[in-house]
Amino acid sequence: MTETTPGWLSRDELESARARMPILYVEAVPVRVDDNGEVTHVGLLLGIGPDGTVTRSLVSGRVLHHERVRDALLRHLEKDLGPVALPRIPASLQPFTVAEYFPTLGVTPFHDPRQHAVSLAYIVPVTGDCRPRQDALDLVWFSPEEAASPVVTDDMPGGHGVLLRQALAYVGRIA
Repeated sequence: MTETTPGWLSRDELESARARMPILYVEAVPVRVDDNGEVTHVGLLLGIGPDGTVTRSLVSGRVLHHERVRDALLRHLEKDLGPVALPRIPASLQPFTVAEYFPTLGVTPFHDPRQHAVSLAYIVPVTGDCRPRQDALDLVWFSPEEAASPVVTDDMPGGHGVLLRQALAYVGRIA
């Protein structure tokens, strides 16, 4: 089947690109904030991993060719959280960190066996009704303290638990 959407690669083309160069991703930590802008809850996607285990993850996905980072972030938030999540993308798209995923374990805390990827990570307040779509089973809201606990972060593959803890430290919710 020929892909007609600009920016999309066929499965073979994507595998070839992944084998030759880093791929750009965006990741988002969905949060609820109070009237003072303090993070009160963190939303994590619940899913089933390739080995059948229950996993928790963040919103994430590739940036397409000729797609602005802002547009990619909005596209993945809508894809993962639903069309009425009402994300509030900041005016300045300064990520709280840049995560480098490697196919080799131990190079960084982040691991993706498929590829070398560079990910711009954002904390994004959402105000609407989140209804996970695509591969997620549910979206579960945690207090920042619950989200930072090993019980939760240990269920996050590929280093997402480390990324979540970095996000919470960035907003002053954990040390």
